[in-house]
Amino acid sequence: MMRTLFLHPPSYEGFDGGAGSRYQARREVRSFWYPTWLAQPAALVPDSKLVDAPAAGLSLADVLPMARQYDLAVLHTSSPSFPGDVRVAEALKQENPALRVGFVGAKVAVEPEQSLLASPAIDFIAREEFDFTIAEVAEGRPYADIDGLTFRDTAGRVVHTPDRAVLEDMDRLPFVTEVYRRDLRIEDYFIGYLKHPYVSLYTGRGCRSKCTFCLWPQTVGGHRYRTRSAAHVLEEIALIPKYFPQVQEVFFDDDTFTDNTARAEEIARGLGKLGLTWSCNAKANVPYETLKVLRDNGLRLLLVGYESGNQQILNNIKKGIRLDIARRFTRDCRALGVTIHGTFILGLPGETRETIQETIRYAKEINPHTIQVSIAAPYPGTYLYNQAKENGWLPEDDSAATLVNERGVQTSALSYEHLNRTEIFDSVETFYKRFYFRAGKIAEMTAEMVRSPQMMKRRLREGAEFVQFLSRRRQAANT
Repeated sequence: MMRTLFLHPPSYEGFDGGAGSRYQARREVRSFWYPTWLAQPAALVPDSKLVDAPAAGLSLADVLPMARQYDLAVLHTSSPSFPGDVRVAEALKQENPALRVGFVGAKVAVEPEQSLLASPAIDFIAREEFDFTIAEVAEGRPYADIDGLTFRDTAGRVVHTPDRAVLEDMDRLPFVTEVYRRDLRIEDYFIGYLKHPYVSLYTGRGCRSKCTFCLWPQTVGGHRYRTRSAAHVLEEIALIPKYFPQVQEVFFDDDTFTDNTARAEEIARGLGKLGLTWSCNAKANVPYETLKVLRDNGLRLLLVGYESGNQQILNNIKKGIRLDIARRFTRDCRALGVTIHGTFILGLPGETRETIQETIRYAKEINPHTIQVSIAAPYPGTYLYNQAKENGWLPEDDSAATLVNERGVQTSALSYEHLNRTEIFDSVETFYKRFYFRAGKIAEMTAEMVRSPQMMKRRLREGAEFVQFLSRRRQAANT
């Protein structure tokens, strides 16, 4: 078995690019998701090591000495961070020429040959779901005998082995919490709307929804929701209080945990018996009866992608949600005492100055507890990217570098005849200000801080970070 390093490479300061991060960028407040997609193969490879450099605050100088300690390094990359990740790979290789270096992630899954040829320091690309692919590489099998690999043969030709079969028996995957305990410091992981410290993991892969912008289902996970058994999930969750007694909340990072309501209710009842507080992603259509079962068994918060307040835009992106259903769902959550963190996207196909204002009014009307406003990001491999290429919505230099600026802050890659990228970029700040700088919302957040000194300390820190975030955006707009 090869001595294996799983590395989330050092990147922009505060860059949230972990393998659990849907869109890789520097956030409004300090934010780091767990590198779950790296932890999964790390759990399959004995005596491996997982290093999450951004969350741990490690620089390239901190990581370089590790190159001499391992035979194999597996780096998770993303479209925005790829150029920097290649430089890390080259530095590791220079430090230890015998080190084998492989890349994984959505970016290389959809552009394997282009990614491999970006540098001779990259020995292979593991495509699709790469857990068992990497395990077989670590076992020392010949590359040609491993499904799901792209590599150079002895003549320098690029070889693509057959695609790896989609994993159906999700219970074959070992627990990532074992790797978290072994290699990570859970206090390094922050999400503004989750209690701290938290632990997140997946109970399944894939998403039935067909949202045109969404990265994971179109590149790695697929559109079938394949799940671990409820018993397997609960067995792992039961370990969390033992391994991490300081944890305040568990988050299920499945694209839509609530798609299978019967299964969600079964897992919830098991969580209720464990007495844990938990949260998850949800579509804005969960029935009241299911919401009540989840709430009665420890559910605290739902992360909900509303995206837009304009029905035609939702139809354009194949969201599969009606505004009236989302309104009713939100009222049900409020009646049950379930907190909502709502996410919105500006600049999607069909966006105009008027629809931006419509979405801001809609967000204020439904009034989730907190929000995140992102810019439409055309990631390679998505329908949105292909659509943007066909319609000329991307700049002439449509490289992935246009997704973030030199500080790692998200930029607007898309531009329309009637709405340019500067207007889209500037509308994010307008959205945040009009949502949060309201008397009712300020009173709501103030009351939350008065009730909890810990929350007061956290909100004050996040408020300062948010002001800095707005300042960075203005600087980016002026450069």
